Amino acid sequence: MREHDEMNEHEHTLETTESGRNRGLVIALLVLLGVAGVALGYGYHQQTLVGHLTAQQSVSDATISQMQGQLSSVTSKLNDMTAAQQAQAQADAEKQADKKTSASTTHTGAHRPTAADKRYKQLQAQLAEQQKELKDTQDLVAKNRTDLEGNISSTRDELNGSIARTHEELVVLQKRGERNYTEFDLMKAKQFQRIGPLTLSLRRANTKHKNYDIEMIVDDNQMSKKKVNLYEPIWIHTENESQPVQIVVMRIEKNLIHGYVSAPKYKPSELATSGAASTLTPVAAHVPPNGNASQTQPNTNPPQQ
Repeated sequence: MREHDEMNEHEHTLETTESGRNRGLVIALLVLLGVAGVALGYGYHQQTLVGHLTAQQSVSDATISQMQGQLSSVTSKLNDMTAAQQAQAQADAEKQADKKTSASTTHTGAHRPTAADKRYKQLQAQLAEQQKELKDTQDLVAKNRTDLEGNISSTRDELNGSIARTHEELVVLQKRGERNYTEFDLMKAKQFQRIGPLTLSLRRANTKHKNYDIEMIVDDNQMSKKKVNLYEPIWIHTENESQPVQIVVMRIEKNLIHGYVSAPKYKPSELATSGAASTLTPVAAHVPPNGNASQTQPNTNPPQQ
């Protein structure tokens, strides 16, 4: 009987030890599954983030390449016009030399207008017109060069993270105080809607390919942009703004886009007035951040509790 009790006790000890081992294995397995789940979630998050950054880099590179191509085209046109003007000037010089040679063989009496004189005046008028066109083209090239350089700089700013992709990122940009931001929801319609300094109308929204078509009225001129990608900035130069106005769409839905318009905080006239006021303000004066000269007087009222 005693031997039977000892055997039962030994079997109970073995069962208790085996049960403890099984419990430890189950706990270890659950811990490993939890760690694996966290690792998979973190890896998926990193992969999604890399995909967004890669797409943004591709869009920015394409924009820069397009701008550089436009600049090369305008420069080539200027070179062609310069070469044509030089050839015309050389031809005019040769004709003028021929005319002087012919004039030396004639008598020295009263000069009578001839067909050669009329032709020479016509050539002079044509040369003056070409010089005017060349100057206009040079001015246009200079303006286009400035605009393109500004667009390239803006695109580089985009690569540095100055474009908001969510409402929270837009709030961060607004807190910088560098520009004014107007968030909007724009429905597909033929009518135009005023958003900040621009007037916009959504004509198409493609949720599958994440692009859209939009019509704009800028300085009384209507223009359009087609197949604009999600997060792709649209830069618009207006007559009343010191820097380009920016449109960014952060979400594309069926017949609806959500984004914001970014505009310079101050107009050129305000900047000029602010610059003149700063030159006249004494060093000891405390000018408020908004530049309002009427608020530069010291406050004699006691502080409100």
